Amino acid sequence: QLQLVESGGGLVQPGGSLRLSCVSSGVSADYYDIGWFRQAPGKEREGVSCISSTEGVSGGSTYNADFVKGRFTISRDNAKNTVYLQMDNLKPEDTAVYYCAAELTDLYRDYPRCGVDDFDTWGQGTQVTVSS
Repeated sequence: QLQLVESGGGLVQPGGSLRLSCVSSGVSADYYDIGWFRQAPGKEREGVSCISSTEGVSGGSTYNADFVKGRFTISRDNAKNTVYLQMDNLKPEDTAVYYCAAELTDLYRDYPRCGVDDFDTWGQGTQVTVSS
């Protein structure tokens, strides 16, 4: 059974950077699409960035929500069973608990999905606070 553990959250000033890590264990994550989601107090969980498996036709393609384009970058290192979220130019509105999640890929889908309901395995989350 796939398990996910997030790390790298913390307190950062506006304009600063953080790199989140999502380490998978239990089974190989090579055939899983992985996504980063966030949930701020009083708000619904939302997709931030997602990356497809490198094994299917989508070949590791990525999706980024409009509100993070140009600031956040998702990447994966299959050899380390890790997916990263590099977050630059952080804003106070980025404050939230960040979760990584996984779903078994569709080898013939040529685009990554990034909806909350598309993913069925979740980590515990890591808090990101952007404040001066």
